[in-house]
Amino acid sequence: MAVYVIVDIHIKDEAAFEGYKRGVPPMVSKHGGEYLARGGVTQMLEGDWKPGRIVLLKFPDQAAVKSFLNDPEYQPLKVLRESAADSQMVSVEGI
Repeated sequence: MAVYVIVDIHIKDEAAFEGYKRGVPPMVSKHGGEYLARGGVTQMLEGDWKPGRIVLLKFPDQAAVKSFLNDPEYQPLKVLRESAADSQMVSVEGI
């Protein structure tokens, strides 16, 4: 079953975050993931959520998501993301 990962990122350091943006796509691909949305213009439709940069990823299953997030090669990128931005991340099973 496909799993979607939704990330809401509020960038604190644009220059540092550029390194993350360049480094993470090969890692996503390595684990069978693909980008469906990556930082496009957002429009608030309901509620009071104030999203930053929205990223939407699709993975084959939850195991692939966990494999991506736990990959030793991803860990330096994760540290970079955590230092350059505040983020919220969720996964949801889909169709």
